[in-house]
Amino acid sequence: MAWTNACGIDDVDAEDVIRFDAGDRTFIIVRDHEDNYFCADGICTHEEVHLADGLVVEATIECPKHSSIFDCATGEVETPPACENLCTYPVKVEDGRVYVDI
Repeated sequence: MAWTNACGIDDVDAEDVIRFDAGDRTFIIVRDHEDNYFCADGICTHEEVHLADGLVVEATIECPKHSSIFDCATGEVETPPACENLCTYPVKVEDGRVYVDI
């Protein structure tokens, strides 16, 4: 596994999201209402919109453009118009930092 230091745990508020770029790829780091952290591709699968501008409710994120909703843990589409799931990545928290396996 290639763990990458994505951010500090306090960089993401509860039920919020931040953008994380690595190389030429964009990801999101999401913190849910229970302080779980998730990482997924940062671009909506419906249109090329940054999900970091979206709304997090519990453990879902809503695309800011057409309101598709994705499950942050699985990447599954919960509400169309998106019909392709997001890719998700393993996350671990150590010493106040969020690491992702991308």
